[in-house]
Amino acid sequence: MSGILIAALLTGCGGPAGTDSDLTDDWGGLPPAQQFVPQTGVCHPLADRVGYLTSYAPMDCGKTHKAETLYVGQFPAEHANRPTPPAVDSAALRAVFPDCDARAQEFVGADWRGARLTVQVVPPSPAGWAGGSRWYRCDIFVLSAIDTAREYPADHNGSLRGALRQPSPLSYGCLDADRWGSLWPRACDQTHHFEYVGTWTAPLTSLAVLDDDPGRAHRSCRSVIARYVGVPDDGMMRYRTGTAYRTPSEEAWARGDRGVRCFLYFGDRVLTRSLKGGGAAALPIR
Repeated sequence: MSGILIAALLTGCGGPAGTDSDLTDDWGGLPPAQQFVPQTGVCHPLADRVGYLTSYAPMDCGKTHKAETLYVGQFPAEHANRPTPPAVDSAALRAVFPDCDARAQEFVGADWRGARLTVQVVPPSPAGWAGGSRWYRCDIFVLSAIDTAREYPADHNGSLRGALRQPSPLSYGCLDADRWGSLWPRACDQTHHFEYVGTWTAPLTSLAVLDDDPGRAHRSCRSVIARYVGVPDDGMMRYRTGTAYRTPSEEAWARGDRGVRCFLYFGDRVLTRSLKGGGAAALPIR
């Protein structure tokens, strides 16, 4: 069930061999070999999970693309001596995900989880790693939909730098479901049934464990809602609101994302405004 929106209503109430030494004395020393390092501030036609040099085709972000590199770092020493590059579900890749996470938040101007975005760490290819490359790319891309079990990169034009520093069509905000059950943003003054309230950081456990205990996620999201609306975070929250949440996709979870997105949800009740900061008047006990 990873990635699917899960809802719950409120409760009622050196030179070559043989080179002549005189010749080498006459030639200047060769420059040291330069390792390939990807660029930052460029975009890519595909959201690659591995940084193969043969498919590296950086492009202007003003053109239609799938992913953008916002930062390039170096694996720390404890993970740099392994014989092969870290896989997507490895401890080494998860170890650098928080760096990409924090840099992505700074890059877009807010928590990227509050928008139709995701962040991934891209390691070098096996050949690159064997040749000494120890970099990792922090890439960000737009998701084609909000609540799917897999990540499908959407086409995008323009850089995502600062994209969430002002109102953005990528932000979740208020939402409604289409006939297939997928959520799409709506203006808060239009009829809607969901509102994004923030993120709960799930414990470092398996995604299956989280999927098997939806009650924990709903309870945690009620706490996020309480802070968002401005009401007491107590046992009465279950009588104020229903909840919905979306876990990270399996791919995102494997690379270290533990952010569970939380939503207000009222079932048949229709909303026509945001409940942010509305207090008890906006979210009364029912």
